[in-house]
Amino acid sequence: MSLDQPVFSALLPVVVLIGIGFAAGRLQLIRGAAVRDLSNLVFLVLVQALLFRTMATARLDRLDLHSVALYYVVSGLLFFALLLARGLSSRSAVLALAAIFSNTLMIGVPLVQLAYGDAALVSLFTLISMHALILLTLATVVLELLVAREQAAAGAGPRRHIAATVARAMKNAVLHPVPLPIIVGFLYSLTGWGLHPVVEQPLRLLGNAFGPVALVLVGVTLAQTAIGTQLKGALQIAALKTVLHPLLMAAAGWALGLSGLPLKVMVVAAALPIGANVFLFSQRYHKEEDLVTAAVAVSTVMAMGSISVVMGLLGTL
Repeated sequence: MSLDQPVFSALLPVVVLIGIGFAAGRLQLIRGAAVRDLSNLVFLVLVQALLFRTMATARLDRLDLHSVALYYVVSGLLFFALLLARGLSSRSAVLALAAIFSNTLMIGVPLVQLAYGDAALVSLFTLISMHALILLTLATVVLELLVAREQAAAGAGPRRHIAATVARAMKNAVLHPVPLPIIVGFLYSLTGWGLHPVVEQPLRLLGNAFGPVALVLVGVTLAQTAIGTQLKGALQIAALKTVLHPLLMAAAGWALGLSGLPLKVMVVAAALPIGANVFLFSQRYHKEEDLVTAAVAVSTVMAMGSISVVMGLLGTL
């Protein structure tokens, strides 16, 4: 099996789904007025089911966190470095999230399984189980803090003491469509009760619909975006995600003695294209929606080449 085969096998369905959405948007089968409602469906219904079920059924006591701790350290440092480099703003936070948040589920799982076998999935599932909990919660807290600061600076609300601003931002971050189902699911998992099939099956069906519907929605939005004007910015973000992120992960892993399948899985995960959750974040906060939409599509296409190179180089280690 060539190295290219698992890459294209995993990425082509994503490209096709985005293409279907693009065609539906251009043919006006899904009109612009419906995009916000579809975004709410994905963000407020489908992703809720996915996140809650993932955390509620995870056996956190059996997860080996050693192989993924470094991934989050590298991702977090890159997030804050990009945030500082672009300036402390909610816009910068969304773009920084795009540079670190991978499409681990729809692309990562089939790619890693095809390339490295079922043994590698243990490391990847450990990463996935904490992916949204750590990165999306981090991004939500930062975004809420920056939005509160921007509103205060614009005179959109009363000026508060920094402690009150932080407390309000933390409250908004917890009572948020992403961290809340993660937290509730995590707390439920501690009971050890499991989910009854009557509850688990509808949640699973809704969660399974998240990825395809979100990617079709990316395509619909892309059809309404003048991608030519966003191409340069989208290429820059895609390069950060699919080139810089895995390079930093590989360098950090090598420096700290990480090797074998755990290193390969973490580097490949870092090289994955931008996850659809970033698109939903940009929609929710109304920040750089066109640029993020273009970046998701561009990074998916770019990843066909960059992941092939990454996996080729990892094969020599």
